[in-house]
Amino acid sequence: MSVQFSVSQQHYLFGVQTFAHTVLALGGDDYSYALRDRTTEGVLDDVAAGLSELGVIVQTSETADTLNEAIAERGLAFVELAQSAPQVALPASHPLSDAASLTLEELSDWPYVKFAQEPDAPAAFAEEALAGVERAKVIACTDRASLSELIAALNGYTVTSGILVGIADGSNLTCVPLVTDVVLHLGYVAKAGAELSPAAERFVAGLRKALDRYKVQP
Repeated sequence: MSVQFSVSQQHYLFGVQTFAHTVLALGGDDYSYALRDRTTEGVLDDVAAGLSELGVIVQTSETADTLNEAIAERGLAFVELAQSAPQVALPASHPLSDAASLTLEELSDWPYVKFAQEPDAPAAFAEEALAGVERAKVIACTDRASLSELIAALNGYTVTSGILVGIADGSNLTCVPLVTDVVLHLGYVAKAGAELSPAAERFVAGLRKALDRYKVQP
């Protein structure tokens, strides 16, 4: 029997590795898989339309209410798998890379690199915690590799779960704890009340394991 399984996600390396492990574990000679990196709105729309069975997203303690409203409007539900503390991702060679922790004020002179969202998307759809804080130097991009390269080339930074670079991605980035009370809620969206396929169940189990391994205790 042919296996068919699709996942849409915000730009997370842990999702890529979990997806690859799922394909390897299921094996077989006949299958059709798809992994789509999307904007937050794109993830929700893919799952609502049935293009993907699951959508991997991160909420924050500041954005959860707005995101959950948008999720429910699409007939979806969010399932939390782990909580983590926001981290600052920056080049290993950055002057601040050896800091025990950082505040956004200490980062104010450095370029802030983030993932672009839809032009009309609410601020809560940002993939980065504290994305609504005003910054003088902001660069938006749509690709995970581009984000890592821009940070490295420009001595910039982004705010992440830490799991973005917690699994080696070749970008030579490092993570420093961010001083904040904001908590990240990592998990997935699926159609409300729907029973997960065996492939989706395996993916979720792998995702939970990866998040438990790399999360940073809030």
